[in-house]
Amino acid sequence: MKKVLFLLVSLTLILAACAPAAPVINTDMMQTPSAATGNGNMPMNTETGNSEMITTGTATPGAMMATNPEAAHMMEPITAPNVEPASSDLGGQPLDFRLEDGIKVFELTAKAVKWELLPGVEVTAYTYNGTVPGPMIRVTEGDQVRIIVKNELPDPTTIHWHGVEVPNAMDGVPGMTQDPIQPGETFIYEFTAKPTGTFMYHSHYEGDIQVGAGLYAPFIIETQEPEADPPAVDKILMLSEWLVRDGLTYAAMPMSGMEPNYFTINGKAFPATETITVKKGDVVRLRFIGIGQFIHPMHLHGVPFKVVATDGHPVPEMAQLTKDTISVAPGERYDVEFVATEPGQWMLHCHILHHTTNDNVEPGGLMLVINVTE
Repeated sequence: MKKVLFLLVSLTLILAACAPAAPVINTDMMQTPSAATGNGNMPMNTETGNSEMITTGTATPGAMMATNPEAAHMMEPITAPNVEPASSDLGGQPLDFRLEDGIKVFELTAKAVKWELLPGVEVTAYTYNGTVPGPMIRVTEGDQVRIIVKNELPDPTTIHWHGVEVPNAMDGVPGMTQDPIQPGETFIYEFTAKPTGTFMYHSHYEGDIQVGAGLYAPFIIETQEPEADPPAVDKILMLSEWLVRDGLTYAAMPMSGMEPNYFTINGKAFPATETITVKKGDVVRLRFIGIGQFIHPMHLHGVPFKVVATDGHPVPEMAQLTKDTISVAPGERYDVEFVATEPGQWMLHCHILHHTTNDNVEPGGLMLVINVTE
């Protein structure tokens, strides 16, 4: 009997030792609503011991906005004084140049305009030369290029030549390769156009805001020898996102409360996107450019395509994939080609289906029609 009692006492002591300690409640942190700050938020205890708990946590977007002026700036509406109407309804059109001592000279003006995503939906856009996308610069490999950039925005800016092999001083990274172009100032970029392929140019200053607000455009470098058998149709499709709330424009970004509610191809949301008309039997080239902050798996109805170039670099014929959907991530470029074999109206769209809505209503967003005629 003594042995049994000894075993029970021993077991009780072991269980007591293994039990978790009761939590220590900090009564200083327990406050009634009447003890809260005037705005209804709980006060932050910054005494030794509690401050470490607060400062080591990951800040939420709201906390960042409250304590970080730069974060708050990123989440403000996009505004500018004296916003002009857009210079054209179409973006990405070829930019004229002049020749000076064998150098192709282009001129760009960064300025704010009112841009229509689709009828009835207008945004305040930061643009090159008044359109979204900005004008297409199309040159030949080996061309000497000079681009004069005037800044008429209310904020500083720079231009990065995405994928183009430029000298380091021309790379457009503020605080590293150049000083930002201040409002009212002009900066000259100059380089040799190389290599051949599909590229783009965009702001590299406060890119979270300025690129999302429209400061982007295509940059195409052609081969020195013309293509022996070029496609009948060659289209550039720049994919982006917008956030419009209560008539105000915000920078769309992958952050809580800042997600986009409009999605655009070349600055337009369906049904305002371009209809691409081709003839049966035509070879069609589409150049996808991901300029926003979200991935877009673009799906073509009715016919497969081949991926002939990635990020401006040709894919050898034996390595070309045949697909009907390709995911275009931010910063990526894909050139795809297909033969229009069947007459009819064929849809091209993002297969993240929320991206085919306008302010959560479908159809809209990243959709366009490829109209194949006899």
